[in-house]
Amino acid sequence: MSISMSHTEERATLTWRKIPAPPKYDVVRPRYRHAAATTHSRFASVSVTQSKLHQDFMPTPSQLLKHPLAAFSVVPRDAALFSAGAIAGAAAKTVTAPLDRIKLLMQAIAVIGKEEGIQGYWKGNLPQVIRVVPYSAVQLFAYEIYKKIFRGENGELSVVGRLAAGAFAGMTSTFITYPLDVLRLRLAVEPGYRTMSEVALGMLREEGFASFYRGLGPSLIAIAPYIAVNFCVFDLLKKSLPEKYQKRTETSILTAVLSASLATLTCYPLDTVRRQMQLKGTPYNTVFDALSGIVARDGVAGLYRGFVPNALKSLPNSSIKLTTYDIVKRLIAASEKEFQLITEENRIKHKNTNKQ
Repeated sequence: MSISMSHTEERATLTWRKIPAPPKYDVVRPRYRHAAATTHSRFASVSVTQSKLHQDFMPTPSQLLKHPLAAFSVVPRDAALFSAGAIAGAAAKTVTAPLDRIKLLMQAIAVIGKEEGIQGYWKGNLPQVIRVVPYSAVQLFAYEIYKKIFRGENGELSVVGRLAAGAFAGMTSTFITYPLDVLRLRLAVEPGYRTMSEVALGMLREEGFASFYRGLGPSLIAIAPYIAVNFCVFDLLKKSLPEKYQKRTETSILTAVLSASLATLTCYPLDTVRRQMQLKGTPYNTVFDALSGIVARDGVAGLYRGFVPNALKSLPNSSIKLTTYDIVKRLIAASEKEFQLITEENRIKHKNTNKQ
């Protein structure tokens, strides 16, 4: 039998239950953190629990209007981090769209501006943003998840753990969005197709579903060390700086450029192999075949073919993405702090009102 009584901030629950051992009785510890009292006897135990009425402490609409940053805390943290990754990817792709446009058309800035106007630099940017948003969101969100997984027993994340988190995050995002990357490359290099849907139908009809994942192996091998080095160096560089500099935007930009530069320089040959194996009719079946074939045909320099234009595009893109993500993460943390301050103020007011 149970009897419950509730008041403004207290709830008492009386529960009768038979205790089989007559000589000694175990002390029944309160399950809830704010238990007011616990008594025990041979036949019954009484527990009084005090629960905070969080709904009474929530910020009011007028408070949120005065402190709009706190409103972001209403969004679940995981959803906010996932959105932060999407925002970072979209911002990076949009800002660097002119560079990508120039590279694809192999034209000068003046020619594009003269023929198509300023909007010409962003022509075709929307499909690129649509492609990069899920990739960036999954990648940066997965990095946060894997960092939690690879933390040691003391809660610290080692350099190896940080590298592993970056590698797994890169492979996760690549695996999920890989078919979009293949379609984009086919659309760019194969004549006769106008849309991605046409490319997709042609691939299904002529090559089967497996063609959407052709070259996945080298892509995973290429992206894993790149993201591992990029994210790890970015985090460690920021962490090594004095705390007053860590939260500055210019610090994020500088560390992002340095980390992206190092990652691009060390991992570009694998990216060359990836692109070669994605092409239709490629003679290479494995990563080693592609490496040896490219070196035999073009020398070691062949592994770095297109490095300069690629670096001019990827370095700003990666730097802006990490910087934007870092800024949004700081905004999320600030919104949570502000939300907690308002909640605490409301709790104190509620408590004082009940005392009167």
